[in-house]
Amino acid sequence: MSTNTQFALGVHLLTLLATLAPESLSSEAMAESAMANPVQIRRALGRFRQAGLIASKPGVGGGSHLLKDPATITLGEVWRVVQGENHVLGSYPGDPDCAVGRNIQSWVIDVDRRARQAIEDELERTTIAQLVARAHEPRLDGIE
Repeated sequence: MSTNTQFALGVHLLTLLATLAPESLSSEAMAESAMANPVQIRRALGRFRQAGLIASKPGVGGGSHLLKDPATITLGEVWRVVQGENHVLGSYPGDPDCAVGRNIQSWVIDVDRRARQAIEDELERTTIAQLVARAHEPRLDGIE
């Protein structure tokens, strides 16, 4: 699964949990809502558990619930949990005997750092609580 898909899935799951708070929800129910495989859901939930955003109870009657106020969870935080230290733009080794090859990585890494900062700055402006509020707004295309 690509990072972008994982981010979108993570936002979906946290917004769903925030909508149903304080109730817990099973990974199967979340998978149905996200139209994803329950294994993908459990992997995503594992990252959010490790980050302290959710708690989960396994077994029958179990499920996951938010540990933090949705108004304090920014999309930037979700991005950092999903993205980790991975490059936004990717990287590859260049030929050290080539003038471009020996320098390209440092140039790309510099652009990557700035791109990552721009993404995080934008995502810090939106919280899960704001998405919960928008979930109940009528859509402009008339589909609900």
